[in-house]
Amino acid sequence: MTKRITIDPITRLEGHGKIEIFLDDAGDVEHTYFQVPELRGFEQFCLGRKAEDMPNITNRICGVCPEAHHMAATKALDAVFGVEPPPAAKKIRELFYSAFYVTDHTTHFYALGGPDFIVGPDAPASERNILGVIAKVGVEIGRKVIDCRSRNHGIIKLLGGRAIHPTAGLPGGWSRAIAETERAHIEQVARDNIDFALFSLQAFDDLVLKNTAYLELILSDVYVHRTYGMGTVDANGQVNFYDGQIRVVDPAGSVFAQYDAADYAQHLSETVLPYSYLKYPYLKRVGWHGFEDGARSGIYAATPLTRLNVTEGMPTPRAQEHFDRMYATFGCAKVTDRRYAPIHHRLATHWARLIELLYASERMLELATDPEITSPLVRVIPERIVGEGVGSVEAPRGTLTHHYKTDERGLLTMVNLIVGTTNNHAAITLSIKKAAQSLIKKGSVVTDGILNKVEMAFRLYDPCLSCATHSLPGHMPLIVRIRDRQGALVQELRQDS
Repeated sequence: MTKRITIDPITRLEGHGKIEIFLDDAGDVEHTYFQVPELRGFEQFCLGRKAEDMPNITNRICGVCPEAHHMAATKALDAVFGVEPPPAAKKIRELFYSAFYVTDHTTHFYALGGPDFIVGPDAPASERNILGVIAKVGVEIGRKVIDCRSRNHGIIKLLGGRAIHPTAGLPGGWSRAIAETERAHIEQVARDNIDFALFSLQAFDDLVLKNTAYLELILSDVYVHRTYGMGTVDANGQVNFYDGQIRVVDPAGSVFAQYDAADYAQHLSETVLPYSYLKYPYLKRVGWHGFEDGARSGIYAATPLTRLNVTEGMPTPRAQEHFDRMYATFGCAKVTDRRYAPIHHRLATHWARLIELLYASERMLELATDPEITSPLVRVIPERIVGEGVGSVEAPRGTLTHHYKTDERGLLTMVNLIVGTTNNHAAITLSIKKAAQSLIKKGSVVTDGILNKVEMAFRLYDPCLSCATHSLPGHMPLIVRIRDRQGALVQELRQDS
């Protein structure tokens, strides 16, 4: 009897990883392991470099969310050099960042997570992709998706200097102001984005919520976890992707902590495990107790769903309407006058992602029509070196933190990154194990569709694993296996470094 099931590679994510599932003698799932075999090491090879290079180095961590790293690094430099950007610069940064959010959430819904619902979790693997989605919904919708990404990448290039690895972020502000003709163009793009976001929410309603089998899967216990949740909130306690305080709520929805990004080390700690290059953050006040669920575990999640769970609501009107509808669908009561009890059904993250897509579009329009957005005052030149700074934004995958220390010359002496996906490593491990234990039972036939539903447990987090792998204590082995023509192992050479 097979006692080990391997999903290698896991699919529709950025980076590389595999899932190992071990069965007990009865044929039930005993253990699962989520392994990431790549090591990037940005926290180490940035040491000794000039701090002002970080926005252009860290945005090379991956090609999915370079804008998030560029922005967090730029904000960290504001603190390192003790300079406050002018209001127009902050608004341009957030405008740029809103366009990025639109492209990123569009990509995940239609190309990465969406195929599991639009094409179907049990469809052949060859069809569970963007081409399968287009075949199911039609070429015209595929064109809408491509057009949305294209026009917003155009805005990212316009404001950020490059379409993929932006260069415009500088300590103390932004490298360029916005002309009126550019502002008018951005305004029209934002209006088109709102239409596209509303269209996508309607598609989710028609294709997912009105499909009984899919709705039952979302509402089932397979993907439920009652961990703490994290997200950034503004002065009104509402969602903000660019700036604010970090809020953590407990599984019942009560505020557990709320703090400035610079104080993150007072609230979070990190551990490592011997079988992965991942770091596992946890709530310091609760402690690390392994992969346990619930309020007594220090595990938390930081996702589009948890961002909505921690907030008092959405700052824009149409996003608020859909926000209220989602919580009503799950029957969530309010724990305060404005905040709902958390949704713990993790597949609802896909729905939350589309609500965020609408908010980003509406916020983009607000910023594009702000009279101050075309101000020429977009930078304050730094005149000193403070020597330490923390920058934080909400990456699409979770709260992103960059922490730098420098010497008196501004050369980096310490770099710590808690990447969006890094927050979720422990939660992903929980989700994979529960899905595997729920779906793989004694005597059952383990089909490709069942294994894909196990993959859906990590895919809902939209993980970016090349972003999230860094340095850790211990050894990095190089293993070379030499086999003969029949595949038999002849020799194994190993070097630990």
